[in-house]
Amino acid sequence: MTEFSTQLLLDTETVQIRDVACDGECRHRSAAECASATHLVFPYRGVYVRHLGRSDAVAEANQVVFFNQAEDYCISHPVAGGDASLSMTVAEPLLAELAPKDQVRGGGVLAFRRHRLRVDPRAQVLVALLRHSLRQGAAETLEAETLALTLVRRALGERTSHAAGASRGRQKLVDRAKLILSSDLARRWTLAEIAHEVGVSPVYLTQVFQQVEAVPLYRYQLRLRLARALDLLGHYDDLTTLGMDLGFSSHSHFSASFRQAYGRTPAEFQRSAHLR
Repeated sequence: MTEFSTQLLLDTETVQIRDVACDGECRHRSAAECASATHLVFPYRGVYVRHLGRSDAVAEANQVVFFNQAEDYCISHPVAGGDASLSMTVAEPLLAELAPKDQVRGGGVLAFRRHRLRVDPRAQVLVALLRHSLRQGAAETLEAETLALTLVRRALGERTSHAAGASRGRQKLVDRAKLILSSDLARRWTLAEIAHEVGVSPVYLTQVFQQVEAVPLYRYQLRLRLARALDLLGHYDDLTTLGMDLGFSSHSHFSASFRQAYGRTPAEFQRSAHLR
């Protein structure tokens, strides 16, 4: 039986933010569930698959997943280890103001057309700052609300998000590659190994992944590793060990990659998020 833990981090007239963790014990599809309000869900640890009708969405730290109000869905966990997400509900008038018109459906209830969007590193770091600062009581309400709306704007922005566009077959191929990468973030996969697992040639895999996600496969893996680092920075005193545990070849490699993605070193992020 899959078990959840939910911590309410912020509850104002503007936004509700919850930290939701799932142990992922149930590997098969769950029973149908239905959201009581529209949620923007930012996975930051682990991976799961959200099934909506005939469409599937792999939810991991490079994505924001939309759970529309009154829309039935199921969840499965093809990769062991569970998952955790920052779940956000924004007051509907504000969400309607923030969301580009081509991303939402018409009608009485605000709902997103797509199941997910790929977010950029700046959105990932906002997720981490919000979560760490709220959990530690380091952010005042006004600051947290401002960061939350900035995150939503970033996640939905035309220049800072990416909607995967591909045939269902190509999307399924890319999703299989994502699950393989997520199954062991520290492993130094070779292209041939991933292509073999997916069942295509390395050339075809690199071409399709680039077409669907608009970033190379290796960079997608790097962003998953760095997002995991954002999650774990509060648990490590030795940053060299953290980098090595996530598959980086050295501390300098880890620190340089982190700084390039997030504009600060891991140690600087620890200080800014009041983790040390």
